[in-house]
Amino acid sequence: MDSNIRLAYLVTHPIQYQAPLLRRIAAEPGIDLTVFFCSDFSLRSYLDPDFGKAIAWDIPLTEGYKYEILPALGRRDRVSFWRPFNYGLARRLSRGNFDVLWVHGYNRWFHWRAMAGAKIRGLKVLVRDEATGLTVPRSFLKRLGKRWFFLGLRKCVDGFLAIGTLNAEYYRNYGIAAERIFPVPYAVDNTFFQDRARVAAGEREDLRRELGLEPDRPIILYASKVSEIKRGADLLEAYFQMSPDQVQEPHPYLVFIGDGDQRMILEERARSRPWGSIKFLGFKNQTELPRYYDLCDVLVLPSVFEPWGLVINEVMNAGRAVVVSDQVGCGPDLVRPGENGDVFPAGDIAGLRQALVNLLGDPGRCRAMGQKSLEIIATWGLEEDVAGLNQALAYVTQKQPAR
Repeated sequence: MDSNIRLAYLVTHPIQYQAPLLRRIAAEPGIDLTVFFCSDFSLRSYLDPDFGKAIAWDIPLTEGYKYEILPALGRRDRVSFWRPFNYGLARRLSRGNFDVLWVHGYNRWFHWRAMAGAKIRGLKVLVRDEATGLTVPRSFLKRLGKRWFFLGLRKCVDGFLAIGTLNAEYYRNYGIAAERIFPVPYAVDNTFFQDRARVAAGEREDLRRELGLEPDRPIILYASKVSEIKRGADLLEAYFQMSPDQVQEPHPYLVFIGDGDQRMILEERARSRPWGSIKFLGFKNQTELPRYYDLCDVLVLPSVFEPWGLVINEVMNAGRAVVVSDQVGCGPDLVRPGENGDVFPAGDIAGLRQALVNLLGDPGRCRAMGQKSLEIIATWGLEEDVAGLNQALAYVTQKQPAR
């Protein structure tokens, strides 16, 4: 008899952060993985409304695992609650004799239908989502509605895969028993980013010269979409306040990587100072980013709402200090104030400024914090994901995956 657990994974589209995890799961003895995508728009160049430009990922998104694009009625070039209007998953689940359906996200009608259909057919259901208590405040009626929603979800879902501490707390707050929650943390391919950072270290001074950066000045890095919610403007204002007299430019450089609807606004605001220390470099793809992670001394993610923040995982693999707002979901798991960075209240520009001054005022301490980042991220990777997934599969199927 085949002792493998046949696992179907349903997700909206190929996602650059998920591809390494899917490849790793596919290589795991005892798990026979098939991925079902609702759309394939991300496999080609597409217009990202947040970046405000066409994006084409420079890493393979569908190599190393079995997958299928589900059929759909109408357009499949965008993902929303209703679209794509997929069909055919139930037939594929039956034909493939799957044991478990794992669904990424529960905010689409098709995912609800898929979970209900799987239960009717006797499959076990796992869910992974990034919701936390950091979401925007809800009215009493919306909170009540959410509780009713989770009453139904509890009956449909056998196991919940938590991306981190806040996500696990969120499930518990909505009545999910602790024994049904399993740690499958939001992680990146640590080996990929560490290897690229090591290569970049040998080219660091070349990149400095290319960007016109003096060798003895530290670098503050922002690497995310340049949008209102990410609050790059707060970082820029905090940087202005680092000037000793509001006339001289601060000693550190400030480098922005990313595009979005706020970029022109930030660039115009930066031009209000006659400084050459603020750089806007635009969008950088996955294989390019490690060069800039290696270049910086500290990365800042000042978002007012951020369910996780995988850029923090990435830069920690380059051995760099990190500063995040208290609304960044990875904070409780990856950022230890005083050890590898700092956490400041979202929107508190003076608090952000002080955190940066404290970090960059002591270069030796800042480097030590970067090394601590490397130690922390070493225990937060794809192997931890697979371990948690194996725990969940053993729990819901009552059998251990063959190894």
